[in-house]
Amino acid sequence: MLCTLLGGCSTTSYLLQAASGEYHVMHAREPIERVLADPHTPPDLRARLLLVQQARAFASDSLGLPQNHSYTTYADIKRPYVVWNVVATPEFSVTPHHWCFPVAGCVTYRGYFHEQAARKFAARLRRKGYDVAIDGVPAYSTLGKLPDPVLSSMLRYDDDDVVATIFHELAHQVLYVKDDTAFNEAFATTVEDAGLERWLVHEGAPPERIQAFRADEAREAAFVKLLAESRTRLVQLYASKEAPETMRARKQEIFAALAEQIHALQKSEGVNDTLYDDWIEEGLNNARLASVATYYDCVPGFKRLLASEDNDFERFYAAARALARLPRAQRDAQLCGPQAAATAETD
Repeated sequence: MLCTLLGGCSTTSYLLQAASGEYHVMHAREPIERVLADPHTPPDLRARLLLVQQARAFASDSLGLPQNHSYTTYADIKRPYVVWNVVATPEFSVTPHHWCFPVAGCVTYRGYFHEQAARKFAARLRRKGYDVAIDGVPAYSTLGKLPDPVLSSMLRYDDDDVVATIFHELAHQVLYVKDDTAFNEAFATTVEDAGLERWLVHEGAPPERIQAFRADEAREAAFVKLLAESRTRLVQLYASKEAPETMRARKQEIFAALAEQIHALQKSEGVNDTLYDDWIEEGLNNARLASVATYYDCVPGFKRLLASEDNDFERFYAAARALARLPRAQRDAQLCGPQAAATAETD
């Protein structure tokens, strides 16, 4: 049962690793109050958990996020990520493969609690001709079915990222649509971004810090735009039905050009983002673009929706729920643009 909450038991081995992984996470939990009361708790951990408590209260009081036992406990999982997600696409497609499970529905990734298992699964997919991307994940949501703890993997990041992660994962408890990962992740990303800006204002952050936050968002949007433009060119290429050898060569040209564009944008923005450098070193591919699209394609539409509701989170949630009841192609056309709507028709 625990396995299905995370999204999958398509094989016995997958069931065992997922159930075991979730059990160990839940078994490692301690109430945050107990950790804070322990005189042996390191000062840095104490400070981060106090921040978590403040952000958790703000999430419910100011953002309308669920007020429950999620993020009231802490678990030291003793590894950098809690799961490793595998995303896969066919060689000549930017549409990610879907895996379907009893509770989570169909999702565009498959998560493993052990990196080696994720890489083994990814290798099998590559041998079948798929493009594959693997990403370590610091947190996930059980959609309110279990009281999710604060994980040590979350605390590897800076304060703003910790706060944003809590907002993001709690947003999944507000609204989750089966079989539509892009809708779910873009909704949660919108809550995360807007919530973090409101948090910074609430905490009395100086104007320059707010400006830096907005500049970071603009830079992120510029990088995402580059990836989306390359994805559009690939969609056109794959629709051309050229000979496989021709498409394969042109595909590599598009990804080589994208790598150059990323480096040029890094230089113009004066940033050295090791994440994009790592992606380029690993080899950009369809799956990497699909993974980014899952989180960001529909974010502009959700941000417009939030603005149309006067940035009132409760009204925004109600409007998002109304959209969730529409046929997928119809809501994608409103939120994510014609390309996403066309993809929905073929899923």
